[in-house]
Amino acid sequence: MRQALFQALYLVWDPKVELCRILGFPVRYYSLMWVIGLAAAYFLVRKFYRDRGIKDEIYDPLFIYCFVGILAGARLGHCLFYEPQNYLTGFKGIIEMLLPVRFYPDGMKMVGYQGLASHGGTIGIFLSILLYCRKYKVGLLECVDMVAVATPVTAACIRLGNFFNSEIVGKATGTDFGIVFVQNGEDFPRHPAQLYEAGAYLVIFAAILLIYLKHREKVGTGFYFGFCLATIFVFRFFVEFCKEVQVDFERDMALDMGQILSIPIALAGIYFIVAGLRKKNHSNKSNR
Repeated sequence: MRQALFQALYLVWDPKVELCRILGFPVRYYSLMWVIGLAAAYFLVRKFYRDRGIKDEIYDPLFIYCFVGILAGARLGHCLFYEPQNYLTGFKGIIEMLLPVRFYPDGMKMVGYQGLASHGGTIGIFLSILLYCRKYKVGLLECVDMVAVATPVTAACIRLGNFFNSEIVGKATGTDFGIVFVQNGEDFPRHPAQLYEAGAYLVIFAAILLIYLKHREKVGTGFYFGFCLATIFVFRFFVEFCKEVQVDFERDMALDMGQILSIPIALAGIYFIVAGLRKKNHSNKSNR
């Protein structure tokens, strides 16, 4: 009885990474979760734009800017922050960093972008929104506030995709509690760090959405942008303690790279929260 109870405390996780194939091309759960997360953000932010009387033709380009920004930023962030020795030491490495390819002894193959960093994606999406706002004359704080309300649900979907891929795993629990990631060739339980993050981000999304629905006058002050950054990256800092290191050089570090990068972003978020609470909305309304 006791042994059966302990066995019930862990889950053996060995899913198929492919949901199906369409015209011979695999549809992976990871890619599907990205699509769901981005689609959810797209429709949410479009609703926020319409609520504020901003024309659809002003909104439509934002998705392209954000998609390119988050993908480019996440890819460059991983390569520069986590594996610069692999990507900055030769021409082939730079090509692999910029294009979804990898060089092998028998030639070059399409492998997709294997390695994306959320901190780089955060920087990338902010820079892309900055360019978008300059071109389409939308208030920067107004735009990032609306995007920030939708961001946690996208982040949750991405972490669920990581869970299906059995990547970004937690440390071994040392007990009978946890997840056994069979695809990684393991037979012991680990912390489901991806699920910890996904759950936290959904809670953050619920909280920020409720605040938005009650205090829409704060859009354009930077408050929601700050709330999103502070809550996500404060949690990210602490959840890293139960994660397995991503690269070998982190093993001897008191704080890993994810924690080091989270600190300035979380502090920036706290700054925007305080500043947003102190000021009224001065958003740009020229494109209404």
